[in-house]
Formats: sequence, C-alpha cells, structure tokens
Amino acid sequence: MAAAAVQTNSESDEVDKLFSRFMCEVKEIEKRDSVLTGPQQIERLTRPGSSYFNLNPYEVLQIPTDAKEEVIRKQYRKLSFLVHPDKNREDSDRAQKAFEAVSNAHQLLLDNDKMKKVHEILEEAQAMVKANLKEKKKQARKEGKEKIEEEEDPDKLSKLVHSTTVKLFADYEIKRRAQEEKDTELRKRQREQEIAEEEATKKKKEWEKQWEESRTNRVDSWRTFQAGGKKKKEKKGRTAFKPPALRPEKR
Repeated sequence: MAAAAVQTNSESDEVDKLFSRFMCEVKEIEKRDSVLTGPQQIERLTRPGSSYFNLNPYEVLQIPTDAKEEVIRKQYRKLSFLVHPDKNREDSDRAQKAFEAVSNAHQLLLDNDKMKKVHEILEEAQAMVKANLKEKKKQARKEGKEKIEEEEDPDKLSKLVHSTTVKLFADYEIKRRAQEEKDTELRKRQREQEIAEEEATKKKKEWEKQWEESRTNRVDSWRTFQAGGKKKKEKKGRTAFKPPALRPEKR
C-alpha cells in the first residue's frame, strides 16, 4: 500500500511538472502570437471552429489566465484596433466577426460572475487533463515505458489541453443556450397567460360598466310597466255595471 501511494505521488508530481512546462510554453506562444498583424488576427479569430474556440476569452485576447484588469483592457484596445472593420475594409465581414469576438471576450472578463465561471471551466479542464495523464503514466509503467507520448511530444499535450478546454466550453455553452431557450419559452407562456388574464379582466370591467349604465333604463322600464298595470286596474274598477239584456218571453 505504501509503495503504491509513493508511486501515485510520483506520477502526480511528474504530471504537475509536465503541466507547468506546458503552461510556460503556452505563455511563450501567446507572446509570439501577440505580434500578429490585423489580417492575421482576423484569420485567427474567424478560422473554422472559431465559434467554439472563441468561447475562451483568454484565448481570444491572448493573455494569461491570471491577467489583471489593466492588462485585459490594454490587450482589448490593441486587438480591437487591429481587427476593426474600418481598418480592414477589404475584409470587413470577417473583421466585424473578429471585432465582436474581441469585444465579447473583453466584456466577459469584466463581469466577475462570468469570469468566475470561465475559471471554473479552465480548472475543470486542467483537472481532467491531469487525470488523463496520470492514467497514461500508470499504464505506461505497466508496459515498461518510462515516458508517455505527451512528454516526448509537447504538441500532443498542447492538443490534449486545447481540445479538452474547447469541449468543456462548448458543453457549457450548449447547456447555457438550452437553458436560455427554456427560460425564454417560460417567459413567453407567462406573458401569454398575463395577456389572457388582462383581457378577461378588461372584458369583465366592460360588462360591469355596461350593466351599471343600463341599470337606470331597466329601473325606468320596470316602473313604467308597474305604473301601466295600475292604471289598467283602476280603469277596470271604475267601469259602470251593465245589467244583462232582457229576452222576450216565449208563449
């Protein structure tokens, strides 16, 4: 048991070191790519699959995940200037999409709640990759191998981290949109019910108003009817008595 625990800790340390080296390389890549020209940035932000790649605001802005607000704003101003449609009139449609991606990333990172969710996704992706690497290390030792392919080929580790991160962001976005559609449908039904209730209340008030307005006419009609009945009775009561007509006696 103790030996197994030591081996597990050793694998964990190796994975952590591997991941640390990878993150250093990522920062170097971000630094290198940060000097891309406007057209190159537009190409990067509108490449196939960008609708999912651009869900990670740090990747869009090419800044580290621990970047301060000042760095975020500075990089946003730089990129938004490079990809602005007015600066790239020959490719204005794609420039507009790139500009929107940069603006969305900037706004997202200025929202504390949304930024917190971004970090949760990034941490989950990192944990998943580390668990994957540990499992591969364990399997490699069983097969008598000293290293796994991600240690020998940094590009494979980069692809693993990137694909895992993109997938998590995509899954979250799909769930978010589904929930948004549910909420929209619920609000729609609630509004329809409110409108129906408002219409029913309106009709009831109109009916009550008409009933009240016609009350005087109904009372007057009834009084007229009552008065007419009394006059007929009085007239009938005053009629003189008429004796029956005499018939001639038959002989």
